[in-house]
Parts: sequence; structure tokens; C-alpha cells
Amino acid sequence: MTTIRNPILRGFNPDPSICRVGEDYFIATSTFEWYPGVQIHHSRDLANWTLLCRPLSRAAQLDMRGNPDSGGIWAPCLSHADGLFWLVYTDVKRLDGSFKDGHNYIVTAPNISGPWSDPIYANSSGFDPSLFHDDDGRKWFVNMLWNHVSTGVGGQPKHPSFAGILLQEYDPTARKLVGPIRNIFRGSAHGLVEGPHLFKREGWYYLTTAEGGTGYDHAVTMARSREIAGPYELHPDTHLITSKDAPEAALQRAGHGQIVETPDGAVYHTHLCSRPLPGMRRSPLGRETAIQKCEWGADGWLRLVGNGPVPRETVPGLEKSPVPDSPNPAKLSRQTFQSGTLPEEFQWLRTPYPERIFRLGEGGLTLIGRESLGSWFEQALVARRQEHFAFRAETEVHFAPDTIQQAAGLIHYYNRAKLHFIAVAYDETLGRVLQIMSCPADWPDCRLRFPLDPPLPLPGDGPVRLRMEVDGAELQFFVERDGAWRAVGPVLDASLISDEAGTRNEHGSFTGAFVGMAAFDTSGAGREARFGWFAYEGRDG
Repeated sequence: MTTIRNPILRGFNPDPSICRVGEDYFIATSTFEWYPGVQIHHSRDLANWTLLCRPLSRAAQLDMRGNPDSGGIWAPCLSHADGLFWLVYTDVKRLDGSFKDGHNYIVTAPNISGPWSDPIYANSSGFDPSLFHDDDGRKWFVNMLWNHVSTGVGGQPKHPSFAGILLQEYDPTARKLVGPIRNIFRGSAHGLVEGPHLFKREGWYYLTTAEGGTGYDHAVTMARSREIAGPYELHPDTHLITSKDAPEAALQRAGHGQIVETPDGAVYHTHLCSRPLPGMRRSPLGRETAIQKCEWGADGWLRLVGNGPVPRETVPGLEKSPVPDSPNPAKLSRQTFQSGTLPEEFQWLRTPYPERIFRLGEGGLTLIGRESLGSWFEQALVARRQEHFAFRAETEVHFAPDTIQQAAGLIHYYNRAKLHFIAVAYDETLGRVLQIMSCPADWPDCRLRFPLDPPLPLPGDGPVRLRMEVDGAELQFFVERDGAWRAVGPVLDASLISDEAGTRNEHGSFTGAFVGMAAFDTSGAGREARFGWFAYEGRDG
């Protein structure tokens, strides 16, 4: 028997939808404004997972230019039926204020690695769509209903904007939703009902939803009905998974997941979670994916093995485990960007036209300076997820700016309001310099601070080696001078690069910390910066 250690997908990997095909398991997670859209991981044993693909990879499927921070791809649902993989997802264009402009789509593929189809538009009534394939061959689309005509979250009645779960039939021949729209479940008294998934067993339709918001009151709520359209009765315990009453639990903010059944009939339930830094409610790794073993009770309701809804870090694995696909990734990664394909751990922001912001080969990764840090349209930033509480990242940048509007370097990034950036830049008095730019969770103004004052002169035009070391809530930048690493600037607050930091907190920031390379040229000249390599070393434990 394997032992599963949570989280199974570390670093920013929220809203896990799980699907089994034979002895293969697949999990799809949200990617928000990061491109390409949706991460799909594969496992044979539920314990070890490998990133397989990001299916939304071209402009016909996804264009997020102009999408706000924490907009973009929300809560995908992955399923398999009729010889096809089905993926449904929301593209959120606005999330602040009374409105949520989110459009729901369906794509399919004969193989998990593709080719994935162009999208079919479904609806825009709310986010978190899911597609259920019933045993009579019919297909049902569910999503939460967003109500803008309300006093919003926290109003009376409680959370009226989250107005229930809608059900409508999907006709795969007509390629559209058909028939009546029904509100089948308005949630429990906990409120904020979203993230619906349907599962059928012994004539019962089981509906799992997320509730309580994606913060520290998050939960998986379960209900069931003999008819798919309801009425649905609540689980006698209301919540299947939650840490809301267990502040000491290692896995916090637990909620939003899906049931999967093994070939032997064992039952597991995925869920998102976070691991806040000790002594503070800040989770720089964002919302991660965990999995719990469950069992059906004599009353026909699902519960976690061991009783109680609090998720566990260690979970019994499969009784008969196939050979793992591959172990979890090593702590050390060094990339030289010599091939024509960006290494799989890296992503960029929003645009479906990466050739406008970077190219590979010719001695490394070349970033083409475009808009400013935090632009919602065209930003030259290529980065990977932070997967460890302590890590070291290094790069070498070749860059010769000739105006104060150009900079390139190493970045710790969450969004336009939460970042730390050490960059080769230009000073009108000193010439080429090393500069630090920080935005310490200053939303909505997003004004930069400059902790290195005055900037450090960089004579000549040769390459500059940069490093950052993060240990929990502390970040220190370094530069290599004469063969030795030298600390640059003060120790910065790395905990700011987290969901919870700032006025928007975990209810308005949904991604996670990234570390990578960035360049901008707000003059419009497109000054290029070449990065010879990038190294990331996890140092937890």
C-alpha cells in the first residue's frame, strides 16, 4: 500500500477536478491569468503526480489580455465519456464590484494530451462549471448562479450574490445547452455556495459544493437527491471536508474538490488547501491540491476515513498500487532554454502570442521588453511556481538599458500589487545600475518602493548574475561580484507574496507566488534582455 502525503500538488494548484480512466488518474486545476490555461497532472497511484499538459494553449481557445489579477481560468472540470476527454472552464473578465463577467466553455480531446478542440460556448450565468455524464447517456451542465442585484457578500440574507447551483442539459449533437434551467441547490446556512460536482451511486445523485469562501471558513458541503433536479437534502454533518473549526490543522482553507472511485471501489475526494506560514495567516504557496480517503456509511453518506471533516496530511493509499508514473519532482531544477520549447514548469501572463514577449535559443531565454510590471495586457514575465517555503533562485541576465524606462532581472511575483524585483536598470547619473523595486501589497494604487537607495552601479555591459533566497517570510537578494555573492538591499517581506496579504486578502487574491525572469520597456522600443539560465532549488527541511 502506498502512503499519500498532502499536498499532492504543491504550490499554486487550486480547485482540483479529478477523473479516472482505467488505472490512470488525472487532476485539472485552475491557472487564472497564467498562460497556457489549466494544468492537468497524471498519476497511477494517487500519491505521485506528473504535469502532463496545459490544454488551453492557443488564441482560439483563450485570450486573457485585459483580464484582471486573479481573473482568467477558474475551476475547470475534467471528465471522460464517449471516448473523449471533456474539459469545462470559466474565463473571468471582471471580478471586482457587483458583477462577475465570466464565460463558460467546453473543449474536448480524444487523448488527454490533445489535440484539444476549439471551445464551445455554454453560458455566462455564473462560474465554476461542471459537466456530469449520466448513466442514461444524458449530459448535465451545472454552475453557480451569480446575482448582481444584491447587497453582495456579507449582505442580508447572507451572501445573496451566491444564489445557488444551476442545472441545464447539454446536447452534444447541437453543441449547446438545451431545456429548462433549474436552481437545484441554494446551499447550506454556511453560505457562498459554488464549485458544484455531481456523482451517482446506488440511485442517488450526490452533489458536492464548495462553501464559506476560499478563505479560512472554506468547506466541502454535500447533498443528495433521487432526482437530478432535486430536491436535495443536506448531509447530516453538512460538511464533508473543512478546517474552519480546526485552526491547529496543518491543512487550512480546505474545500472545493471532487469524488473519485478506484477500480476496487475505494473512494477519495480531492480538495484545495493552503499551508500558512507559522504564526501568521499568509500562504505564499497559494492554494494547493490535497486528497482524502473516504468511506460510505451505513446511512449512505460519505465521510472521511477516521471520522471528522478535518483533512489529514498523511492518507492511506491504494491497496493494489500500480507502478508510479514518476516520483514527485526533484527540489533542484536548472534550465538553459536551449530547446525550442519552454520548460514545462514555466508559464507567462495572459497573452496567447508568446512570440511577442519571449523567444528561446540563441544562448538562452530572450525577453522582449513590453509593458510595465503588472500590466494586464502584454508583460514580458516568464516564471515558475514557488513550491517550497525555503528556496534559492538564480539567473544570469545580459542587458544594456539606455533609459530609465527599461529594466530586466529576477522577480518574486504574485500580481501587480505584490512583487519584489531586482533588476538591471538605468540611472541618468550613474548609468547602468542594479535596482530593487517592490510593491508591498499596495492595492489598488500599486505604487513601487525602491529599497535599494541609492542604486548599485554596474560598470560595463557584461552579464549580471542575480540570486534570491527565501526562507519563510524573509527574502534576500544577491548579486555576484568578483566571483563572490554579495547581499543587496534589506531583507524584504516574502510573506507579502501570498493570497492573504493586503486589503483584498484571500477572498480577492486566488493564485500563488511565482519566481522567474521579467523585463519591461515602457518607452516602446522593445529592448531585449537575454537570460542564459535559470536555477531553482527547494530547501525545505
